[in-house]
Amino acid sequence: MSYKVLRTDKADEQLHDIIFYIAEDSGSVDIALNYLEKIENSINNLENFPYMGAKPRYATLRRQGYRVLVVERHLAFYKIDEEAKTAIIYAVMDGRREYKDLI
Repeated sequence: MSYKVLRTDKADEQLHDIIFYIAEDSGSVDIALNYLEKIENSINNLENFPYMGAKPRYATLRRQGYRVLVVERHLAFYKIDEEAKTAIIYAVMDGRREYKDLI
């Protein structure tokens, strides 16, 4: 059975900011849109493989039930609701940042 993938408003906003930054930094909307497609494809894979993400390195996040999906240098943090068969994306951020307190 496939899972439904949802994103919080915060995760949508973060993804929006990442893509706009890439477009501005690279000077290419195409590069930004290709990267967005790569992130979206990875997130959409959670429909069939909700446990494909790793457990985060921080024990606090692991205890809270987060999993992390790595897409190049960005991380998508999510939780799985088994009862509702849903994967909820809570945050998408640059993995080079200190993210423990940002989620």
